[in-house]
Amino acid sequence: MTKSPRAAAREALRLAREALPAYSCKFSRKDFTQHQLFALLALKTFFKTDYRGLIQMLEDFAELRRDLGLDKAPHYSTLCYAEQRLLKKGTSSRSSSRPPRAPSRAA
Repeated sequence: MTKSPRAAAREALRLAREALPAYSCKFSRKDFTQHQLFALLALKTFFKTDYRGLIQMLEDFAELRRDLGLDKAPHYSTLCYAEQRLLKKGTSSRSSSRPPRAPSRAA
């Protein structure tokens, strides 16, 4: 267990790179990778803050942005959407929110 936010961010980034694809969809804007967003969500928990508080910290601490490979801080809503997508329990990593279609039965 570490008390360093930079060490926690680097470890979360490393773990995300092992477990997640870089982008959730081939049509993603590619401003931020899923790895970076996951690490930011880990920092949100680490700091026990909300989305806007985390973004303010990122804007204030260039070293933290540099550790995560961020040129700029994302909008807080980007983190909100990423959390909904990445931290769902018991679902696949499909980007569509529509459930898969049941196979049709031949009569």
